[in-house]
Amino acid sequence: VQLQASGGGLVQAGGSLRLSCAASGRTFGMYDMAWFRQAPGKEREFVAIILWSASMTSYADPVKGRFTISRDNAKNMVYLQMNSLKFEDTAVYYCAARHYSNHSPTYEYWGQGTLVTVSS
Repeated sequence: VQLQASGGGLVQAGGSLRLSCAASGRTFGMYDMAWFRQAPGKEREFVAIILWSASMTSYADPVKGRFTISRDNAKNMVYLQMNSLKFEDTAVYYCAARHYSNHSPTYEYWGQGTLVTVSS
């Protein structure tokens, strides 16, 4: 699976952005998909996950109620709708894939990242 993240940019605090992640391969529907982010000088952190079947989503506490993860298995796409953006959301955002049979926290495939900059 190859992943290509896009949609980042510069936005004012309180604004919105939608990130997209395009996946290659015919088995996209067998992968749990997640978004991570890494702010300057900080470690990469989990943001959100959606299971392969879209039956469950989960979010990190800092983004709950503001971000929404979704997927379209027919289009091999996963999205991250980010609303009410804050300065501290500034980071490089990465999409990642984990086969549904992999019950470890390790993700097998990563996209190249897209930069989100929130101005205060």
